[in-house]
Amino acid sequence: MQADQAGILDTQLTAQVVNHIRAKIEDGTLQPGDRIPPEREFAKMLKISRASLRTGIGYLAAMGVMKVRHGVGTFVSDGPPEIGKSSLGLLGALHGFKAWQMFEVRKLIETSLAALAAERGKEEHFTVLAEEVAEMYATIDDPAQYLIHDVRFHRTIAEASGNPILAALMETVSTALYDERRKTAERARDRKNSLEAHREIYRAIRGGHPTEARNAMERHLHSAESELAAEQSARVRKPRRERKAKQTVPA
Repeated sequence: MQADQAGILDTQLTAQVVNHIRAKIEDGTLQPGDRIPPEREFAKMLKISRASLRTGIGYLAAMGVMKVRHGVGTFVSDGPPEIGKSSLGLLGALHGFKAWQMFEVRKLIETSLAALAAERGKEEHFTVLAEEVAEMYATIDDPAQYLIHDVRFHRTIAEASGNPILAALMETVSTALYDERRKTAERARDRKNSLEAHREIYRAIRGGHPTEARNAMERHLHSAESELAAEQSARVRKPRRERKAKQTVPA
């Protein structure tokens, strides 16, 4: 119960950071290229911990809204804000979109993006992919940070495809799934397998092998979907077990 409450609080604090920055972007206070206040100052301003602020900034960076330049600061991305793409998540809540339906779309789009990245990717993309794999290895025991680098890895593949329309579609679906993936990240059991899958995808793309890249991405997404479904099922079963246990306790 305490873990669930902590997860809810973490999500609320992340949303506070996201909503604050979104409001500043929408009212023009923050412009593309602007630097946000230093971490200590910003956390004090929002009355949250620096750890919660970092999680919120990490979310925005993963979604392409912010760019973190280590040793320099955090800036609003120069490109169009991606934050509006969370509308698919709102539609999902309203109309009952299922995670498996989102993954079905991901598999259709991202397998093609991986193949295109193997054909069209440039050295700059390969460098970023290698860096994200290294960061995933470094954060394998930190689920929240691992997920951020996971998302950046997939975003880089989308950029390397050279097709901004497909990349935008992928970003929309990925954003809609992000919050659900954050909820299950703490309990994910296969980060080592996930890391190896990302390495396999990277090698196929860097080697210029479209078919191998497509197949590696499909295997990875199938595994990720199965993991997410298992965690969702576990969350549903847990309250049932707790209710049943209470019913069997003598009065």
